[in-house]
Amino acid sequence: MPGGGAYRRCCSLEDMVKAGNRAYGGPGDIPAVIPIFPLSGALLLPRAELPLNIFEPRYVAMIDAALAGDRAIGMIQPDESKPDLSQGPSLSRVGCVGRLTAMSETGDGRYMVTLTGIARFTVVEEVPAPTLFRQCRVSTTQFACDFATDPDETVDRDAVMSSFRAYLSAHNLDADWDSVNRATSETLVNALAMMAPFGAVEKQALLEAPNLKARAETLVALTKMTLAGEPGSSGQPLQ
Repeated sequence: MPGGGAYRRCCSLEDMVKAGNRAYGGPGDIPAVIPIFPLSGALLLPRAELPLNIFEPRYVAMIDAALAGDRAIGMIQPDESKPDLSQGPSLSRVGCVGRLTAMSETGDGRYMVTLTGIARFTVVEEVPAPTLFRQCRVSTTQFACDFATDPDETVDRDAVMSSFRAYLSAHNLDADWDSVNRATSETLVNALAMMAPFGAVEKQALLEAPNLKARAETLVALTKMTLAGEPGSSGQPLQ
């Protein structure tokens, strides 16, 4: 797997991950130690946006620190299969680092923020820190592919759209189809993966899918299983 410097040289500016005013060309552009936000069921993916309502004092402090620094925050899910640690819940092995690209104050001590995903990371170790929030040493080298856009043609878009339509139909929902049809396959798959009402285990599977094609296939499979198990379902797989 190429390192950050080598990877950056083979990418044009247009190929880099853009997050707000910053372009990220490879693993070397990500800080080695980042603040961590453990949040069950939350999913952030590269180039996608995650809105957050920040109100706990430790995470308000985290936003303040990010604004004063490089604006990087690592979203990660607690690992519910392991016991809690003295500093909080055990962490999953893989998360996604995002850049703080929008922020507003509510006047009552909360922040409304948006994180734009940059790349997935593996946790190397948790770093003892005097801050209210937790910090980890992370590596994005395993996910160097996240720093370039996945080719849209690798995705079976018809299968994704079919499962999406079936889900909406089963729940009497509709969508802005003009926007859906205009979206790139990466934008569509990542948005659906982040919005889908799956549990933490399923969200983690979507996060750890090796590439966009695999994430799309996982999304379709999870949607089929969800619909097959809902009351009133025939139990037959979606076509």
